[in-house]
Amino acid sequence: MAHTTSNPKIHEGRNLKRFREMLGIKQDVLAFELGEEWNQQRISLLEQKEKIDSDILEQVAAILKIPAEAIRNFDEQQAINNISCNFSGNAVNNNGVNIQHINPIDKIIQLHEEKIALYERMLKEKDEMMGRLERLIGGK
Repeated sequence: MAHTTSNPKIHEGRNLKRFREMLGIKQDVLAFELGEEWNQQRISLLEQKEKIDSDILEQVAAILKIPAEAIRNFDEQQAINNISCNFSGNAVNNNGVNIQHINPIDKIIQLHEEKIALYERMLKEKDEMMGRLERLIGGK
């Protein structure tokens, strides 16, 4: 049951909790998947540990379908630094992909025009239906 964490700032339990929450998995579900000796309280205690036994970490990673190294090496400060370096204001490092910005006023105008066209089609269908009904009543 050796630990392989190289960076002392990394809290494996907290990382486990973050990944579990990002995947939308509850503690009791993870406990059920780990086996009968596990329960929600034990998962909570596991998530409070700075270092998690390698065997347990491997099992949890397999259940979450993520590499154990992701839990071992995730560093929140590095992630925040990466995000802050790549996103500033509205600028995004998008690897050459052209991002189109949609003007909300233009979108509202487009939706209004679509609504008017829908009303016009509905009125036309109503007029056609009224004409058919008048022919049916007049034919008797």
